[in-house]
Amino acid sequence: MKYILTLIAFSFIFITKAQSDEKSEKILNQVSKEIKALNSFYLEFSIQINNTATGENSNEKGKGYVKGDKFNAEVAGNELISNGIKIWTIVHDSEVVYESDADDDDEESINPKKLMTLWETGFKSKYVKEETLNNQKVHVISLYPVNPKEVQYHTITLYIAQGTNELKKAIMKTKDGGTMTYSISKFTKNIDVPADKLIFDARKYPNYQIIKD
Repeated sequence: MKYILTLIAFSFIFITKAQSDEKSEKILNQVSKEIKALNSFYLEFSIQINNTATGENSNEKGKGYVKGDKFNAEVAGNELISNGIKIWTIVHDSEVVYESDADDDDEESINPKKLMTLWETGFKSKYVKEETLNNQKVHVISLYPVNPKEVQYHTITLYIAQGTNELKKAIMKTKDGGTMTYSISKFTKNIDVPADKLIFDARKYPNYQIIKD
């Protein structure tokens, strides 16, 4: 399970920002600006993992709510809840809840807001081309890690819609020959997020073991 969570989070390792080409940086800065200006948002996504070396071939669906620094994310039958101070990772199969500080930005956290702005630090970017994705014009931008020896991938390719500046798809190429495709099927801005989505209530999980980091 932790392997899947790590891949979904695209190995969030935040380092210094490297030099990027002007066109890609301008587009990515605009996307980040618009995401951060939102009061809240909701997204639905799928994550497909293929690796001939390991024999893995999986496709999971997920969804996420974000309001300010708070979020709720569901993927592969498990859930993450953050009140902006703590994050609770609820693993239903093993009936375990992992509690950690929200500012512990390790590579296994799934914060939907960070998924939508993953390029901000730790990468250099390059504008590749324009193309059509699902009948929509998109910018294709490649990300390269600043410290490639510290991560398990070598390239992430982003597909960003022209006009709306919304991330539509990201493809990660791993060093062992694997491919992970993250596709956003729905993105709704400034929604009313149900209050109970952003609160962890231990009473809902009476038989679960709570492990605090």
